Order: sequence, then structure tokens, then C-alpha cells
Amino acid sequence: MDTSFLCFAVLGFLAVVLMIEGCFVLWNNKHGRATKRVEERVRAMSASGAINAEQLSILKGRLLSESSWLTRALMNLPRVNAFDRLLLQSGIGWSIGRFITYTVLAVVFGWLFAVALHAPRFVMLMVIPVAGALPLLYVRRARMKRILQLERQLPEAADLIARALRAGHAFPASLGMVAEELPNPLGGEFRLVFDEISYGVSMNDALLNMVSRVPVDDLRYFVIAVLIQREAGGNLAEILGNISAIIRERLKLLGKIRVLSAEGRLSAWILGLLPFVVLGVLSLINPHFGDVFFNDPTGQLIGIGGLISMGFGVFWMRKIIRIHV
Repeated sequence: MDTSFLCFAVLGFLAVVLMIEGCFVLWNNKHGRATKRVEERVRAMSASGAINAEQLSILKGRLLSESSWLTRALMNLPRVNAFDRLLLQSGIGWSIGRFITYTVLAVVFGWLFAVALHAPRFVMLMVIPVAGALPLLYVRRARMKRILQLERQLPEAADLIARALRAGHAFPASLGMVAEELPNPLGGEFRLVFDEISYGVSMNDALLNMVSRVPVDDLRYFVIAVLIQREAGGNLAEILGNISAIIRERLKLLGKIRVLSAEGRLSAWILGLLPFVVLGVLSLINPHFGDVFFNDPTGQLIGIGGLISMGFGVFWMRKIIRIHV
């Protein structure tokens, strides 16, 4: 075998290995576990924190986007801080810049998918906004899932703090015990509160920062009870025990309501998906079965009217089965 060819093959192999290693190191520096942990700490101390306006503007410039020009553009948009708080509450670690990137990619892929299927223009006009709304739906679903996890963990946290207070520990130390004993997401939130208190933030401000980060009504009641007890005095352990019992009873009632409304939710899913499933199956059997809804003007009007009626029906069924406790 030619020696020069062998040396070229070895050098080529080493070059590929080094390139892969370099890409991995670059990705790990930007998206690694340590980097994400630092970003979560900085994000938690940003828009929701009780800090002055100068620090707030500096932190927002770092968090809204990794690009400086996009950050300046986002700062001029109304309610951008509220949307950044929504991303923070979802717990997925997205910035607004990344959310915009994913939305643009979803719109592009939705348009390419419609073009590949040779869909008519009105179908493209419906596919593009639906595809663009997918990242927002994902964020809202992640936020709702995280809120449910926080609600389930809160009674255990209140009981743990009450037991620590009865054992003679101070309230800040009991917050640190909750941070060590409970898993995320509530354990991470109490860890942030404990760190803020350790670094010199007042307890009232640290608790109020947690309330702004976590949109759970039961946690607001918990913080209000602690703040009132600090001002007026009283047995905080007994108060937290009562709050824990009330939250558990409310969750139990909510579980019963979900069981009783399960039939309505299943009916809504079946009635909402059944027309599309039937149309898809009939199109597989007869490929030209659905042409009337795409090519004929009257069929297009009928299809649009049916979709609008289905939308109103799904919205009304959601209002019926969605019971707040």
C-alpha cells in the first residue's frame, strides 16, 4: 500500500475526530448542564426580581436573546417582559430569541409541507398559522404541566417546613431543608429563595420574587401567611399545617372533578378528531374523495364553515368541562 495514501488516511481520520471533538466542546459550552444551570439562576434573578431599573435593563439584555440587535428590537415591543415571564414559568429554558427562531422554523416547515402536498391556497393560509402556533402551545403546555407539579409538591413542602419549625429550626434554615429534600421544580424554587436570603436579600423580597416566578395561588396564600405571621406573630407551624391540609383537600376535590369530567373530555377529543380521521381513511381508500373540498368553490365554503362550527363546538365543550376549584 502506498505510504503517502496511508498517511493521508490517518491524518484525515484524526482531522474528523478533532472536528467532532471541537463541535462537542462548542455545543457543551453553550448548551451544557453547567451553562443551563447558570442561565436558570440568572434568569430567575432577572425580570421577576425586586431589583432596581438599571440592573433590570442589563439582565434583560442578556436574557431576551443571544443576539444584541435582536435584544434591542425586542426591548421595544410591548409586554415583552410578561412573555419572558411566561417562558420562565414554563421551565423549558427558552429565551424569547429562541422562541422566535422555533416559530419561524415551524412556519417554514409548515409551508414546505403544504407545498409538497400541492395543497390549495386557502389550505396553506390555514396550515401556516397553525404551524406557527405550535411553539406557543408547547410552551403553554409545559407551563401548565409545571404548575400542576408545583401544586402537588406544595403540601409536602409546607409540612416539611412546619416539622422543621417544631424541631427548633429557623425559618430560613427550613427553606434550605425543603430545597435539599424536595425534587424540582419546587425544590429548585426554594433553593433560589434560600440563596437570595443567604446573599443578603430580605426574606420578604425573596418570597415575593418566588411568587412572581411561580403562578400558583396556593403558593401565594403560603407566602401571605408567612408575611402576616412575621408582622403580627403567631404559631407559624400550626398555620402551615392548616394550609397544607386545605391544599390537600382542594387537590382531592379537583381529582374527583377530573374523574367526573373525563367522559366530557373524551367526547370532545373524539368529536374533534373524528371528521379528520374519517376524511383521511376515505382518502386512502379513494384518493379523489376529498377533492371536492379543495378544488370546488362550494366545497371550500362548506369545509371552512364546518371548521368554524367545529371550533365553536370545541370551545364550548372546553368551557363546560373546565371547572376551576
